[in-house]
Amino acid sequence: MERPPTHRLWATTRALSVGLLTVTLLSWSHPLYTDPLHLSIGTGGAGGVYHTYGTGLAHVAGSDPDTRIRVLTTAASVENNRLVASGSLDAGFTLADVAALAVQGEEPFDRPLPITAIARLYDNHTHVVVRADSPYQSVSDLAGGTVSVGALGSGTEMMAERLLRASGLGEDGEGIESGIPMDEEGPRDEERATPPSGPSGVTRLRLSIGASASALEEGRVDAFFWSGGLPTKVVADLAERTPIRLLDLSEHVPDMVEEYGEFFSELPVPAGTYENVPAVRTIGVPSLLVANEQMPDRTAEALTRLLFESRNELAEIHPVALQLHPRSAISTLPVPLHPGAVSYYRSVKYAHDSPASPPGPLRTPPPAREGRSPGAGSGRRSRSAVPVATTGSPPGAPAG
Repeated sequence: MERPPTHRLWATTRALSVGLLTVTLLSWSHPLYTDPLHLSIGTGGAGGVYHTYGTGLAHVAGSDPDTRIRVLTTAASVENNRLVASGSLDAGFTLADVAALAVQGEEPFDRPLPITAIARLYDNHTHVVVRADSPYQSVSDLAGGTVSVGALGSGTEMMAERLLRASGLGEDGEGIESGIPMDEEGPRDEERATPPSGPSGVTRLRLSIGASASALEEGRVDAFFWSGGLPTKVVADLAERTPIRLLDLSEHVPDMVEEYGEFFSELPVPAGTYENVPAVRTIGVPSLLVANEQMPDRTAEALTRLLFESRNELAEIHPVALQLHPRSAISTLPVPLHPGAVSYYRSVKYAHDSPASPPGPLRTPPPAREGRSPGAGSGRRSRSAVPVATTGSPPGAPAG
């Protein structure tokens, strides 16, 4: 039997070894995500940007048979942190200041919650909406009136109560139910009015964004509070039907920062954001996508990757998606980044190097009306690299 020459055996062995080493290195540096990604995400009230963002993410992910995103309508920030911590939700949208309270175990939370961040997404703008022909020019002018402070268990409710206290309109009344009333569609509105706790207070209703807009249009409330991205579809639709204004909140920014921390910034709502609504200055606070710290690292990394690979398609559904960039997304302290999210940011050359203090505002893209509906997309998820154009970076963020 004839044997192949020795030099041929060495050449073949060397080629196989190099090939095996190359495959191993590539697999190690670019792990394949073959596991199905099935997640539930808590959003917010229908018509709000959290809900639009979440349903948009579920839609663009639908082209991948191994990816399924189930969207739940919730009261948003406070409730989402509780549901994520309990394991009832895999991830949820929240205001950054609310998530900070959750990880620190401060009111309205009774203990530290196991919350970690996937990304900082965009800046929310606080709205105090009144009818255009009303006499109200500031929050303090609402004394003796009836207002919607947002859905029970929402970040809007927390912001509204802070602004009402800062404006001398008294504390919230006692006897409010602590649970979140739910039905098959999500949180029910708390229609029972809470009378003012003092002669200079306001009567509160706890209504979702859709119910708040209807109540203002029908004259059942004098104003409603809302914290959301620009533009918020419900507010835009209301402005087309009923002349409205937004109250300028810039005077409250220094007090909010001093009292509650550097999550807050003064941001504009440009003229034209809503039809015939003049420009105002308002309070901005970042929005985060959070997950339980027990989420597997590979799952968290895959979710982070999905967010960025879907960015361009999500921007066609709502322009706030344009604010997502690795440089700003890692600025989530004091809410720690999930280790799986850190792995993603390292893979795109952004190390976990968030500033020690909470981040400043992102630059808001030019105002635009709500884009197409989530069902109007192409159904194909973008596989392009993360966009390199930035939309502004917080102080202390790495230069990349």
